[in-house]
Amino acid sequence: MPSGTEFIKHEFDEAIAIQHSIIESGRALSASHPVGEVKRQLKADLKVDERHLAKLQKFGKPFGASGKREEVAEALGNLAGETSRKAGTEASEAYEAHAVLLNLKRKQQDSADAVVKIARDRKDAELRDAATQMKREVKASADKLAKSLADFAVRIASA
Repeated sequence: MPSGTEFIKHEFDEAIAIQHSIIESGRALSASHPVGEVKRQLKADLKVDERHLAKLQKFGKPFGASGKREEVAEALGNLAGETSRKAGTEASEAYEAHAVLLNLKRKQQDSADAVVKIARDRKDAELRDAATQMKREVKASADKLAKSLADFAVRIASA
């Protein structure tokens, strides 16, 4: 595992790659999810998710980060792609894809928290503020996804 600025590059690469997966998964699910309210939520989230990607790319660029997919990001991205492709076939498949998207958002919360602390350590107020905002917005989105996932589980279980 790298250290110093190489570690920061690694963190940005991973966050950018995860954000790409969030956008791809959200886009696919917003078209195929069987619950209209969730579809609307996912479409609204896409705009914020795309803004987060642009900020991650901007702040990662000075470190040479471009979204290189390493082990964790690669595995989660593959899982998100597989489950998103199956999401339109039946409700339980959409449920799985919904759960994976939630997992991606939770992973991104962890990354944002690390970036906030790195920015504080480096005394980079612009990065700290951007990462703090992203952390808040990702948490709010993940919390909504978690609630709608639980509601979806009840809907499937009672069908």
